[in-house]
Order: sequence, then C-alpha cells, then structure tokens
Amino acid sequence: MMSAQASATLPGTLKQHAIPLPVTRGAGMSAATGQSAPRCSTCSRRFVCMPSELSPSEFERLDAVVGATRTIRRGERLYRSGDRFQNLYAVRTGSFKTVVVHRDGAEQITGFFVAGETVGLDGVSGAQHACDAVALEDSSACVIPFATLETLCRDSLAMQRHVYRIMSMEIVKDGALVMLLGTMSAEQRVAAFLLDLSDRVGSRGYPREEFVLRMTREEIGNYLGLKLETVSRMLSKFTRDKLVDTRAKRVRIVDFQGLAQV
Repeated sequence: MMSAQASATLPGTLKQHAIPLPVTRGAGMSAATGQSAPRCSTCSRRFVCMPSELSPSEFERLDAVVGATRTIRRGERLYRSGDRFQNLYAVRTGSFKTVVVHRDGAEQITGFFVAGETVGLDGVSGAQHACDAVALEDSSACVIPFATLETLCRDSLAMQRHVYRIMSMEIVKDGALVMLLGTMSAEQRVAAFLLDLSDRVGSRGYPREEFVLRMTREEIGNYLGLKLETVSRMLSKFTRDKLVDTRAKRVRIVDFQGLAQV
C-alpha cells in the first residue's frame, strides 16, 4: 500500500497537454532567437503563469517587463549550466526538462516544466545557471529579465507573492525528490509519477484521466532513479491489473484509487 507520505506530489513532473499553439519563427532566425513577445495583458494563458489578482495597470507594467519570446527546437537548450543568470523563462508552449551533467558525462534529470511554469530559478543563488534546460519538443518561452522583475515586485505585492510562491515550490520539490528516491519502491514511484501527471493535467482544465507522455520511458526512469526496463515492467503490470491503459505514449488512468494504493 502506498502511504500518505508516498503519495505526495512529485517534484517537477510534466503536464502532458501543452497548449496547441504553433511555434513560429521569423525568416533567418535561429531556434534561440528573441522575438516580439505577446502582451501578458491580452494573453489567453496569463492566469496560468501569472497571479490572477494583478490589476490592469500591473498587467500593463508586466507587458513592459516581458521583452521577447524564444523558440527552441526539440533537443536544443534554452540555457546551459554555467551560463550567466539574467532571465527567468515562462514556458509558453511545449515542455522542457532540466538536466545536471556529472563529471563523467552522465546526465541526471532534475525536473520537467510545461506551459505556464517558470524555468531558470536555479541561477538566482549563484548568478549562473546550475543545469541545462532542454526542450522535450518544439517549444517557446517568454523571456523575463530578472532585474526588471525585481523592480516590479517592489511595487506590486501580488507579483511579489507570486515570485515567493514559485521559489517556495522549488524548495518543496527538492524535499519531495529526496523522499521519492529514498523511501518509495519502484512500483510506488511510477504510480505516484502518473498520479502527479494526472493532477497537473487537471489543474490546466484538461481531463485528469488521460494524457500523453512527452518524455521517453528512459527519461522517466532517469528522473525516478529506475532503469528503463523497470519503468516498462511497472507500466505493463499496471495495465494487467487494469489500473491504467497505455497505448504508445498515451496513458489513461482506469482506477485512481487502485493506483494510489499500490
């Protein structure tokens, strides 16, 4: 049985239904080229990545803060470990993973980020990024210069609280990852991972019972501290037990209660 502690939300897992807007690129622009940003005040997803209590005048100030968008091809980097920290990035479309590369070249996935979430906080403490942010699919992100954001936070209590919430969530994620790797069985890790994906899909207004995995099973295993074969075996077991139905990258949760009690 999965304990209440073991069923806690997992850190940084990926919401699977990226908002289906096209990723456009200007003629001659590279994948990392800055482009004119959409106005936050008129963006249909503004309350996904920004606090709903912002006033119209505060949204107008936010329009001036967000200077550009960047489009990133699948497999390319939004930023690299060691890059000077200047910006936060609000994921507009698509999805990213954050990766730490060890001295021997081995990679460790530390999180997944989707539309509406903020990437780049790893650079705040040391003035340089501590990991790579890699696009899992063709994606785009709004560029938020951190120095300008700090000025806005001094004048806007709602924005200040929003940034505090984002930073607090990163601390909670770190603690949850330690619990995930240190206390859960392989079966519990995969079950909790799927349930967390379901919650994040639901929080974006999509059906909780069905989603598409944007990461590979190997990447899931890397994140969960499991081998690829173990992840595949657990998914097959859940299918046999009629807890989930898997078809390629698409997952449908059949029995939420049963999955939570693994």
